[in-house]
Amino acid sequence: MNRELFEKGLKTRKEVLGAEYVDSSLKAADDFNMPMQELVTEYCWNEIWNRPGLERKTRSFLNLAMIAALNRPHELKLHVRGAINNGLTKNEIQEVFLQVAIYCGVPAAIDSFRVAKEVFKEMGI
Repeated sequence: MNRELFEKGLKTRKEVLGAEYVDSSLKAADDFNMPMQELVTEYCWNEIWNRPGLERKTRSFLNLAMIAALNRPHELKLHVRGAINNGLTKNEIQEVFLQVAIYCGVPAAIDSFRVAKEVFKEMGI
């Protein structure tokens, strides 16, 4: 692990997902899953999220669609919150999940809407 790249990724990860969640994830990590925390922080959150080619808002659009298509509700919940933090509106998130319904399947979209509603309620929006 490159400590400098990890720290850059950690900063971005906290800005998108929230420091409380990220700190909790790292604190809960043990010898088994800490290498995964380091990998995603250095490579996902630094090498990809910090690239200049796309704005964070666009990356959030993409993540919502891909994670919804993969039907990964835990990760989707995190990234709905991150999308809001990156400037997406409820209406934009709605449009992403409607698109998911057509191209990835109605069950994936229904689950995505359900997860998003939970996040909106938690965030008071």
